[in-house]
Amino acid sequence: MKKDIEAILNESKISRRDAMKVFGLGGAGLMMASSTEVEAVVSSNKAKGKIVIVGGGLTGVSTAALLMKSIVNADVTIIEPNPKSVSYQPGQTLVASGVWQPEDISYNTADFMPDGVKWIHEKAIEFNPSANMLKTSGGQTIKYDYLIVAAGLVLDFGAIRGLEAIGDVYSLDANDATRAKKILGKNGLCSVYFSEGAKDTWGQMQEFVAAAKSGKKVKALFPEPHTPFKCGGVQKKMVNLTNARLVEAGARANAEMAFVTNSKKLFGVPVYAEAIKGQMKDRNVSTTFEHKLVAIDVANKIATFEKHWEEKGILGPLLVESEIVEKIEVVKMPYDFCHLIPPQKAPKEIAMSPLGSEKGWVPVNKETLQHIKFPNVFALGDIVAVPLGKTGGSARKQYKVLVENLVAYMERKEELPSKYDGYTVCPLITNIGEVMLAEFKWDPKDDEKAVVAPSFPQDPTKPTWFYWFLKAYLLKPMTMYGMLSGRA
Repeated sequence: MKKDIEAILNESKISRRDAMKVFGLGGAGLMMASSTEVEAVVSSNKAKGKIVIVGGGLTGVSTAALLMKSIVNADVTIIEPNPKSVSYQPGQTLVASGVWQPEDISYNTADFMPDGVKWIHEKAIEFNPSANMLKTSGGQTIKYDYLIVAAGLVLDFGAIRGLEAIGDVYSLDANDATRAKKILGKNGLCSVYFSEGAKDTWGQMQEFVAAAKSGKKVKALFPEPHTPFKCGGVQKKMVNLTNARLVEAGARANAEMAFVTNSKKLFGVPVYAEAIKGQMKDRNVSTTFEHKLVAIDVANKIATFEKHWEEKGILGPLLVESEIVEKIEVVKMPYDFCHLIPPQKAPKEIAMSPLGSEKGWVPVNKETLQHIKFPNVFALGDIVAVPLGKTGGSARKQYKVLVENLVAYMERKEELPSKYDGYTVCPLITNIGEVMLAEFKWDPKDDEKAVVAPSFPQDPTKPTWFYWFLKAYLLKPMTMYGMLSGRA
């Protein structure tokens, strides 16, 4: 862990130039985001109007910071009730495995709020985009000229039978965490998807490893939900981190590990899916597909799934084959340790408003991030209806596209100049000390599919210590002091 940067680069056979390129970092050193992009910004004095941003998390604050740099005398307001909304959520898997402490990822939003940005410490609860106005939980009516939706998503624990008492949870909401902790973080059931849950997951993992070390035969279960969810690599990371702690304790032989997904595949990009398949096989982790998690029996530690598949039906006395029908079979799986990723959805205030869609997510042009119905509304981050990943890596690319396009729209330009290509990145932890850097973007021929988009000229499926260094040491400062200032 004390290797210097030069040694890591040499060992990984990665040039300093390539490293600088992927990090977006400049000559001031690898621990601080580059000012190159900032220096290239020419502040517009033609873009006028009141901009309101709904959501003051990583994406909303980063967007506000870049807007303040991009517009002369910018009028920007953020609506966000949570005083810790910018906490570093990508670090929650590291907290859950004992690598980091909870205080390593918790930050005060006030420390990162850009100068000149007005902050309303309330929640936006009602939207009237036809009248360019919204209402807040405190009873305020806010008018705007331009609206940016960066509200993130909601954890729908209540959609799982047995967890109805948890209901909807916002990742960083303290009241939601208190309610969730009455059920999660004990009796083997846990989730890193809310702030307190990461710490409790480490406690449950330690108990599970201790039981295996004592000689007890134990079972670990890692289900994925049936909805879109942020960071598609999380459950694979939790499999690998749990495996690493069992191996470290000399207790791996006493633990069965099962990965269960509603999907038909392990990952959306075939080359990474094959690599993950090999990793699962090497770790003796069973993989089960097309199983929808529908219930958790908390007291008896049993997860219930609906196995689903399609087959041709039989119609009438002549036994003529009919149309394809879906078949369902109930499957129950006991566990001693279960890491849960809940179903996820857009906040109801937005999903059920004119800004939402049939599935809840905010419908935008996938390249320009402009709302398909209301041209003075833009959206980005986990809440948008675009193909592929809901990750911080996506948001890092999206917020620059959005700002450039919004400024162009404010200047009454005929075309929006910037295009998002679907790029995202998932630093997939394969072991403590190794990461596979899964980078991908939309396939130009089919945006529902993805193609590899590596930043380095080496095999992107090979885990390395260098990528662990990136994940564990560089991405956080790049995010907290680069992206949140509009620089990275």
